[in-house]
Amino acid sequence: MLDWIKSLSKAQKRAIMLAADCILLVVALLFAFAALGLDVGVSGALLGYLPVLPYMLASAVGVSFWLGISSIRLNAYETAAVGLTAVFAMFMTTASITFSNVAGLGLPLGTHLVFGAAFFGLVVVSRAVLLQVVLAIYRRSAPRSRVLIYGAGTTGTQLVSALRSHENIEPVAFVDDNQALHGLNVARLPVYTPLRIAEIAKEKQIDRVLLAVPSLSPPKQAQIARRLEGLGLEVQTLPSFAQLVGEEALVDKLKPVSAQKFLNRDEVDHALGDARDCYAGKVVLVSGAGGSIGSELCRQVLECGPTKLILYELSELALYNSDMELRQLAEGAGIEIIPVLGSVTDTRQVRKVLTNHSVQVVLHAAAYKHVPLVEANPLAGLVNNVFGTQTLAEQSAKAGVERFILISSDKAVRPANVMGASKRLAELVVQDLARRAGPGGTVFSMVRFGNVLGSSGSVVPLFQDQLSRGGPLTVTDRSVSRYFMTVQEAVRLVLQASGMAQGGEVFVLDMGKPVPIISLARQVIESAGYTVRDEDLPEGDIEILITGLRPGEKMTEELSLTGELIGTRHPKIFSTREEGLSEIEIASALRRLREAFVACDEDMARGVVKRWVEGFQSQFKPAEVS
Repeated sequence: MLDWIKSLSKAQKRAIMLAADCILLVVALLFAFAALGLDVGVSGALLGYLPVLPYMLASAVGVSFWLGISSIRLNAYETAAVGLTAVFAMFMTTASITFSNVAGLGLPLGTHLVFGAAFFGLVVVSRAVLLQVVLAIYRRSAPRSRVLIYGAGTTGTQLVSALRSHENIEPVAFVDDNQALHGLNVARLPVYTPLRIAEIAKEKQIDRVLLAVPSLSPPKQAQIARRLEGLGLEVQTLPSFAQLVGEEALVDKLKPVSAQKFLNRDEVDHALGDARDCYAGKVVLVSGAGGSIGSELCRQVLECGPTKLILYELSELALYNSDMELRQLAEGAGIEIIPVLGSVTDTRQVRKVLTNHSVQVVLHAAAYKHVPLVEANPLAGLVNNVFGTQTLAEQSAKAGVERFILISSDKAVRPANVMGASKRLAELVVQDLARRAGPGGTVFSMVRFGNVLGSSGSVVPLFQDQLSRGGPLTVTDRSVSRYFMTVQEAVRLVLQASGMAQGGEVFVLDMGKPVPIISLARQVIESAGYTVRDEDLPEGDIEILITGLRPGEKMTEELSLTGELIGTRHPKIFSTREEGLSEIEIASALRRLREAFVACDEDMARGVVKRWVEGFQSQFKPAEVS
């Protein structure tokens, strides 16, 4: 039966409703004749009315089409449709009077009035009955979703009224935080306390919970949703009426605020100037081209007009996305984009790429940078960050590359974690190659800076993600602070520093004052229009949770080992003098590190780092190192 109903076209459904109305018209006439007790009886009156009946039926079809009565969906047959039906009945009453007088039937006026009233009632009742019949067929033939409504206010009751005519959804009960409603019936459904949701869901076989509390802030709704999902329930949120009519933004998640909003200082926006000449008309290779910093390097290098830009990336997805974006940006500029999928630790591939494409500038941004991940996987982090840098730098020197720039980190200064130590070792490798480079050889330099706002895995996107889920925002310690830059200004300064490099410099970028992470968390919450839940405001929207320092995490970061920063011709770029390792020491450190990797010995690797990286604060007991 359900398949037959679903197979009906709109025209067929309209024809069925017209036929039903025509039958009801005859029934209403019989009722009117019987109610008034005419002398000729019901059958005699009907026989006398037969000459008029075809005109009445034709009129009913025409008026129904005109008013659209037969086209109204059963589940949409409400007040307005009932009003149209009343107009329909009045037209048919008038038609009955007119046709009867023309035919000279001599029927009393009351007969026509009773007919009109009966016809109106029959049409309205028939729609209600048909709706229940169709719903019963749907419910018997298709599984129904039993839903619990969270919120017994105006929105909740309106939702129940709407769902009662739905063929696949059955509202079962309410839950509400208002204790005054507990134990009462609202819209013929019981209201329970939210504390009993797990019990109610099991007892009443609830499939889904609908949040009908649009007055609550999105974080609080997200907190409720997360708690319900933890019980294994599917949760959906109902927008407010103001959102539905367009007076408020209808969003399915919080819109993240731009990372630049949290910089707490003016963003550096100096033009590249003469630094453009280092890249204009050159073949430039960017390693880690699919990462946050690497992809921005590619965008800004494109603006300098290189002849060829080589995207060197380990992640296939990141390389694909970066390649697609850059090809659009370079369209019509005559710049060749070369995507290369591979690891910087692959000596043969690195050599082939550098040689075949006659690379002139290398911007080395490829690195594992997430502190907890590298701390948990020290060998992988050291191999990629140290040996990858060694491979790319040595092969660049052999291929006659003009400039090699290492993107380093402030975590390389007296590191407390393996990631920072790996970046410091990478710096030492580049410094050694810079000392050994002869006149006219490759210019090796490095640029050191702090956290990049908005980059993958950085704190602001993490906070915004936690905020969208209703919190809490997690901070490791109240006193932790970090230096921050936007990716655009960091890359702009990197390119400018590269342009002034003579060889062997450690450039340090001016990032302003360190920012307390807990203050940043408050900014993220308040910039989204919410309040911080703490002792002063226990009813606030979002809580900030202190989780404790992670392994390898420092309270603050430093910019140089000596604390001495030397100015350059750019006000935001400094250089620092730091002692490196000799060629023999570097060779010894790399040999021992390679032995640790071959032996898969993490303790030995940490021991090598402890031996050669100044200020490394290992939280693990290292193996003996000769």
